[in-house]
Amino acid sequence: MGKDKIYGYARVSTREQNEDRQIIALKEMGVPEQNIFLDKLSGKNFERPQYKKLLRKLNGDSVLYIKSIDRLGRSYRDLSEQWQIITKEKGADVVVIDMPILDTRREKNLLGTFIGDLILALLSYVAEAEYRTIHQRQAEGIAAAKARGVMLGRPPKPLPENFNEVYRKWKEGIMSTEEAARQVNMPLSTYRYKAKRYEILT
Repeated sequence: MGKDKIYGYARVSTREQNEDRQIIALKEMGVPEQNIFLDKLSGKNFERPQYKKLLRKLNGDSVLYIKSIDRLGRSYRDLSEQWQIITKEKGADVVVIDMPILDTRREKNLLGTFIGDLILALLSYVAEAEYRTIHQRQAEGIAAAKARGVMLGRPPKPLPENFNEVYRKWKEGIMSTEEAARQVNMPLSTYRYKAKRYEILT
């Protein structure tokens, strides 16, 4: 019996939010819209409702299309595990649109399987290494910025023009903390924090 059940899987992280390119690519390969499963979640794990639903439908008569190999997972271990589940346990074929050599419908002999597994392992390793490199550079960039004294995040709001005068009266005991906070139009806790910072800086 030929492969007559065509499915597609797309994943976007919560930061990407744009699945259009993947959906278009899947439809161009002939995947019916009702057979496209989409998750908008992180790739750190496989707690994905749509992916799990898809796996339950796959069998020996299925072909699964994905746009790129990293849609299945981020780490080499995860990718390899999911590939094994789909191709070995479920018996389904996988077609990676961006990488035609990763098409399990081709070369069903031992050499073809070996080449496919080898390419998958290489791509998975590169994907994981790239992910780790990006995060390492981010961490190093943050550490370097902190070392230079760069303030990360939104710049603090400038102090009110009367802050210096109010602070001086408050410091001399002429004005209570509550009154000082009211004079500079700040919540009590914010005024205490700003006053402490002001004292350090001056």
